[in-house]
Amino acid sequence: MKKYLFLIAAVAFTTAFATSCKQDNKNVVNLIFDTDLGPDYDDVGAMAVMHVLADSGQVNILATMSSNKNELVAPCIDVINTYFNRPDIPIGAPKGEGGADMKDGHNPSWAQHLADNYPHKLNSTADAEDAVTLYRKVLSAQPDTSVTICTIGFFTNLNNLLKSEPDEYSPLSGKELVEKKVKRLVSMAGGFPEGHEFNVFIDSLASYEVIPAWPTEIIFSGWEIGNEILTGKPVSQSDAEKSPIKDAYAITLAQDNPEGRSSWDLTAVYTAIKGIEPYFNAERGTINVEKSGHNTWTPSENGKHVILVKKLPEKEIATILDDCIIKQPKQK
Repeated sequence: MKKYLFLIAAVAFTTAFATSCKQDNKNVVNLIFDTDLGPDYDDVGAMAVMHVLADSGQVNILATMSSNKNELVAPCIDVINTYFNRPDIPIGAPKGEGGADMKDGHNPSWAQHLADNYPHKLNSTADAEDAVTLYRKVLSAQPDTSVTICTIGFFTNLNNLLKSEPDEYSPLSGKELVEKKVKRLVSMAGGFPEGHEFNVFIDSLASYEVIPAWPTEIIFSGWEIGNEILTGKPVSQSDAEKSPIKDAYAITLAQDNPEGRSSWDLTAVYTAIKGIEPYFNAERGTINVEKSGHNTWTPSENGKHVILVKKLPEKEIATILDDCIIKQPKQK
């Protein structure tokens, strides 16, 4: 009898997770999404997860930002927003000095393929709005402590935001505006208990300045969380037609790993929308970032930083994420 009850519970548990992308969340997350899309393609999967959860009413996408100055990033963001029937989501990008211009590290370039084969309005990242201006405009219009920011790229835009001055949208400084409007920041960054992770060291000065100065809680999905969660194979082999998500994975998995790509960015956006439990455990403390981009971690009950800690098996989380990635856009 105990064995029978255990099997029933196991089936119910698995079913609940398998349908997690379909379930509506009573507390809709107001999200600003910030990505370096281009150096890697798990950003594509992260955007797919975000849009599929928006289709089920769990998230309201306020804006999509590029932290990467490369000319193809904003057009590809535009492609994916348009594919999911949200072509009017505003897109921002860093302007002026500082920041990185990171090209696609895979050949042939999936980013160029998306820009060449799918509809979008922006011809170049340079055509996007100034990210700081867009951040300030969007944040100022939202209720207090109501916005979640998810960054799966560099801290460039957030550093510029914190340093911004009062403008036509708000009389507050950037840091004051963040403190007033943002509930939390969720970031794919760092390695724990220590690391020298890509998103941190590419613009290491921004990481060094933002992380200790950020006025709200920061949840980190570290490199070790997504590294063994391989996703993308099901969508790459699906029968979807004219899908930028399928194309990005199909092009790159063939030369990378046919079994799937690490889900560093996907775990961050999923956590930003769905929360930490029951997928991960959490540990509170403080992350210290050096100017070189190297980070260390000090556990502390009083720390304002939180790191994800492995809980569910990687394959189980991969199934949850793949269930999102493979979904077609909701018809409107």
